[in-house]
Amino acid sequence: MRVFSFLLFFCILHSTYSQRLSKETLTDSLKRLPSFTIHKDNYFITGVPTHTGITKQTADAKYQVSFKQLLFRKKVPQDSYLFLKYTQKAFWNIYEFSSPFEEINFNPGIAYSKYFYDKHNNVNALATLSLEHESNGRDSIFSRSWNFVALEYHRTLSKKLVAGVKVWLPFYYKESNPDLMDYSGYAQLNFDYEFIPNKLYAQLMLQKGTSWDWKGAARPRILYNPFNSVNQFIMLEWFTGYDENLIEYNQYRSMIRIGFLLKSNQLDFLRAK
Repeated sequence: MRVFSFLLFFCILHSTYSQRLSKETLTDSLKRLPSFTIHKDNYFITGVPTHTGITKQTADAKYQVSFKQLLFRKKVPQDSYLFLKYTQKAFWNIYEFSSPFEEINFNPGIAYSKYFYDKHNNVNALATLSLEHESNGRDSIFSRSWNFVALEYHRTLSKKLVAGVKVWLPFYYKESNPDLMDYSGYAQLNFDYEFIPNKLYAQLMLQKGTSWDWKGAARPRILYNPFNSVNQFIMLEWFTGYDENLIEYNQYRSMIRIGFLLKSNQLDFLRAK
């Protein structure tokens, strides 16, 4: 809670805006984007635990592949955009003999996004309504899945800072993981701070389960770009808490990982230009 309070205070102190991207410029930019693009960040990272001993069994690799397909080149009513999206997140015990996969989570969905503008007709927020499914593709006692309707809202809070909140309403999940919400909760906060454009970023994800005791998660990240490309980064990530994957959503873990990331540009339109 101290971290959260500090971030809110930080956001208030940095609530002034520089010149925003205009509606006309945004529309022209979206028209030039390909229909098939990166959705969430794509990455491959590897690391070790801090909550237990470091062995071949506890060290691992984690990777994510995420993309989206715009369904209509022309925008649908209300200045919004409809697209299909898919994210796959895998946990790979790469240091063990035969290198088995501990878990693969599949997350397809369909989403409806809308940009919002300030009184000067400059873009300052993005809202997305989605219907999603997530499962690990396994059976018997190892099966984990849930379905949910989610609403995301990202807004520019300062020249450098973009904040987002995602809330979800789950359904058809109690058969395989009835206490999932105790660990994942119903909402997630995200902060993305740009220290140096296309060079250095700090990110933070926070979520809290519904149980009275601390069952949530925090995931700070540092992204650094030593390459000539604008979207290739070295990422350092620390995950601490619950619900990093479906198979062990109710088990605490603390993992520090480092690796390569292809950064999504979906929030770039919200930053000062």
